[in-house]
Amino acid sequence: MAGAKTAVEWLASVAPDPESCRWEWERNPLGVALLPAGRAWDVLILPGELGYPTLDVLTRILHRPGPVLVDFGDNRMGFFVAPGTAARWLGTGIRTAGAGTWIVVPYPGRSTRGVRWLVPPDGSGTLTDAALLELAMHEAAAGLAGGEGG
Repeated sequence: MAGAKTAVEWLASVAPDPESCRWEWERNPLGVALLPAGRAWDVLILPGELGYPTLDVLTRILHRPGPVLVDFGDNRMGFFVAPGTAARWLGTGIRTAGAGTWIVVPYPGRSTRGVRWLVPPDGSGTLTDAALLELAMHEAAAGLAGGEGG
């Protein structure tokens, strides 16, 4: 699976020790590793009830959004955006992970018991444009407020 290998390399490249990161993915029974945000990407973390309709909007307007994680129980979704976005983000109710923070990242292409990829990285470095993500969140929120279903 060449795409998974390049995704692994792309993700591991932000680790202080990429080889240790790959080792952790192989040995950790949960299939996850901690990676620093703020180097190649930041993460905007939306509540699941807003995240899923936002992803629906994004997939209607983009061929492929950047990587998206979802946590245990689908309570939170993490959208990978450009580094520096977290420091500038002002959205209410949206958590951020940027420089100085770490996130749990599953190995691409493998099932884990917890955090999983909804949109796995493809290794190209594609990220979701934060302005487009914000517009998609507004459209999704308006749909939720108006009682529209997903």
